[in-house]
Amino acid sequence: MGDRHGRRPGATTGSSTGSATGGHIQIQEPPERRPLLPHRAAFPHRTDEEVFSCFSYNTSTHKHLPVYTNIHRIRRDIISVVEDYLSLEQLRDVRINITVIRPLVDKLYEQDDISIVYCLLVNRAQFLNEQKHLSNRQNVNSTRAMLCELIATRILRRFNEDNEGPNNLLVLAHILIAGFEPFQNAPEEIRRQVQASTAWHKTLPALEVAILSESRIFLASTSCQKVVDAIYDGRVIYTPSSYMDLIADRYKQRPISLYNPREAPLLNQYRLLVPRTRNYLEIMQFFILLALYVVFMAERDPTQFSKLEICFTVYAMGWVLDQFATLLEHGWHVYAQNLWSFLDVGFAIIYWIYLFLRIYGWQFGSAYADQQALDVLAIGAPVLVPRLAFNLLSDNIVFLCLRSMMSDFALVTALAIWCFVGFLLSLVWLGNDTYSPFVISKWMIYIWFGLDGSGIDHSTEFHKILGPSLMVAFAFLGNTLFLTILVSMLSTTFGTIVTNAPAEIQFRRAVLTLEGVKGDAIFAYQPPFNLIAIFVLIPLKSCVSARWFHKIHVMSVRLLNLPILLFIAVAERRLLWPGTPGGPPTQVTSLVKAAHRKTGPHFWERWRITSHSDISTVFDVPPPDSVLNQINTDDDLTRHLIRRQFARGNSSNMDTVVSEAKKQAAQAAAAATTAATAAATGGGAPGLKPLSRRDSIAPFPGLRAELQEVLSESDEMSNITARLEALEESTQRIEELLERLVGVKEGKKSPRIDGDDEGGSGAGSPSPSGSRKGGSEAVSVSSEHDPGESPWVERYLKDGSRKAL
Repeated sequence: MGDRHGRRPGATTGSSTGSATGGHIQIQEPPERRPLLPHRAAFPHRTDEEVFSCFSYNTSTHKHLPVYTNIHRIRRDIISVVEDYLSLEQLRDVRINITVIRPLVDKLYEQDDISIVYCLLVNRAQFLNEQKHLSNRQNVNSTRAMLCELIATRILRRFNEDNEGPNNLLVLAHILIAGFEPFQNAPEEIRRQVQASTAWHKTLPALEVAILSESRIFLASTSCQKVVDAIYDGRVIYTPSSYMDLIADRYKQRPISLYNPREAPLLNQYRLLVPRTRNYLEIMQFFILLALYVVFMAERDPTQFSKLEICFTVYAMGWVLDQFATLLEHGWHVYAQNLWSFLDVGFAIIYWIYLFLRIYGWQFGSAYADQQALDVLAIGAPVLVPRLAFNLLSDNIVFLCLRSMMSDFALVTALAIWCFVGFLLSLVWLGNDTYSPFVISKWMIYIWFGLDGSGIDHSTEFHKILGPSLMVAFAFLGNTLFLTILVSMLSTTFGTIVTNAPAEIQFRRAVLTLEGVKGDAIFAYQPPFNLIAIFVLIPLKSCVSARWFHKIHVMSVRLLNLPILLFIAVAERRLLWPGTPGGPPTQVTSLVKAAHRKTGPHFWERWRITSHSDISTVFDVPPPDSVLNQINTDDDLTRHLIRRQFARGNSSNMDTVVSEAKKQAAQAAAAATTAATAAATGGGAPGLKPLSRRDSIAPFPGLRAELQEVLSESDEMSNITARLEALEESTQRIEELLERLVGVKEGKKSPRIDGDDEGGSGAGSPSPSGSRKGGSEAVSVSSEHDPGESPWVERYLKDGSRKAL
């Protein structure tokens, strides 16, 4: 709808040059549909190309991506932006987000490169590595590392938002699982200098780099957890890269894809390597190991080798071999991130000591060695029994804290033993071999734990003065100081982990998922059959071709795991994935859902007298196209919700709104008067003031105070803002005085002001475009003035001139 001159609402025209046509100057607010923030670019990605996780970049579909250049470009940008230490809370501040993080995210995301997340995490790992060499933990490198993690999280979230539909999960999987090499597309002289090869085990996915750099914020994000959960459940399948394979079978490589059980073979040996399946199988294997250990130790006999001992020894060797292959799969750094890794390593050491002593006693007929072998194996119970609890309660906060607290406990214990040895040597030398070091050590341990004070009673026998002094000093140092420090450190560690418990749980789940994806063929064989595979397949690999070796391997795996594979196939087809992944509900899906509604928890919900049953049901059925079309019509209206919330939130204070509107109308009229006077005197047509973001939020009362609270950093900044506002008001009063003087000197030519809050008539009546509607206004100013039409303007200017003079 236009105004009386045929202009559209929101149009802005220039002022006249003094003609008799009475041209008007329209000064208006930006239209309601003007965006508060610029629209960002969106990059949907193609998923029809095969992307691998373990191939080198020479054979990858993303071999053109400048990974080497991106790594150094990101490092330059991060170093130039971050020059001081900032905490994580400061980096998440609104000002830092708008001025630093968002521009970097826009710049990197607009490159449309899925390796950007990998490059950011590589830079984070490098900044953390540089931080380790500095004594100060709160240095600028830690801030740079946190900034890299935050930017990677934002970019991954944008990829998640811009790629909707069935391909959303696949795009995120390409970003996190695709293998890249740090020297991809580096200059040849650089590659020759560092001797960078293109072997498949050199590539690393972004998910593994995030685990190595302990990027808990990144791993706990919704987009990352979507991929981690899909990998854990087996909905996303791929062939991972490995540091070293015991039985390498790389004849067929699986690209990163979504798994459909109805298109897969019935006996699919790759389903044995799914993390969830591996987790269940490992728990079952550990149950068998623990049962054999308990039964064997209950009837242990060092004089003979029983059938139970032989079964336990062979099965435990296969179990230890499986743990060793897991260590070689992703390296020690990833393996050590597991909660129960230290327990597995401890039992492996105990087992090898037992096996060595047992073989030595059998070879040389030493009954003492046989007895010592069983005694060493007996201390494996404190390792095996708690390990079962770690498997079953891996998400419990106590077990999450236990691993970190063990490192603090080991540090304090090592420091205490160091001091303990010094006191022990002093007492041994003071006693002149009166008591053995063993006896003195026993007394000191009793003092350490507060069990007995015999050491203090015998301290005078070492020396009348120095002996008691040393014992009392050790008691204060050990029983008071070190124990207090230990309790404080463990309490701090526990409190820190409890505060970030969700992120810690997601981080451990990501570690468990990455470890569960196996690329080594030996993991397809359950203990103790993996021992047979080692002794048979490794020599066979050098005798047959890669194709025939793959066939023999697949046949043997399907034969040995036939019951397990059949159970997995039935479970996935009937229970886990009754329909096609990512597609519309099929007939089978509807039947399965109907069966679930008839049984289980839905039975009680259906027959229980309640009015809340439709709350969840309304989201189960997708809305039709007619409803979606009605929803889409509101997109333009809801795009600027923030602007309307400001107007709606202040609508209750109508007096403030009216007073602010009148004040702004008067100021605009004074500015228009100056413009019209200058035009009448031949000063040229003044240019319109460019509309800024500040103008777009000016008519909302109370907004400046809210923005000041957000943008002010301290009381000092608030004082500076108050002074600037006072200076602005003084400048405004001076401008009004000058405008009044100019109006008196011009004499007959004075402006005509049409305001919607004054009762002008005739040509001065407000136009539709000048009416105030929705927080916007228009002021029209004429270059010609008739004193008879608006005499109050003339009286106002004369009175103001007298006061100014």
